[in-house]
Amino acid sequence: MRPTDAPDFFERPAPEGRSRESRIRLDPQGQFWHEGARVENLRMRRAFATWIARHPVNGRWVLNNGYDWVYFAVEDAPLFVERIGEPAGTPLLVLSDGSTQILARSEVWIGQNDAVYVRQYTSNFTAKFSREAQLQLEPWLEELTAGEIGLALNGELRAIPRRVP
Repeated sequence: MRPTDAPDFFERPAPEGRSRESRIRLDPQGQFWHEGARVENLRMRRAFATWIARHPVNGRWVLNNGYDWVYFAVEDAPLFVERIGEPAGTPLLVLSDGSTQILARSEVWIGQNDAVYVRQYTSNFTAKFSREAQLQLEPWLEELTAGEIGLALNGELRAIPRRVP
């Protein structure tokens, strides 16, 4: 049994001499930072991306590795679409946490600064398309009337809604 399986896991105090508050942040481009320095180690960045969760009581963002957890800051989306694969012509999204999912029209929207977002299936977290992934969407995009952008999948063309906070 891992510590995360205990019902009081998120209620336990931080280890002695430590705090649950961290100076780790995830910026709007999908880069992790710690105490003002970008996290350069690829394995650490991948680990952080897989540890992202919400605190079950207060809803704040946490990094939870199953043995310990800390709060961290998310400046935009907690996940990022890193690239798009194309198995049999269907867009397959590859996300920063290592998950993949088939692009679903109803889950895509355009946000601030024309960034494209999608809902991640299993966590229900928002994933923001990286610049590279957003450019890779081009084969499935069409300009509609009134300047709207449409997404063409499986012979159907639907406008991508805008959601700006």
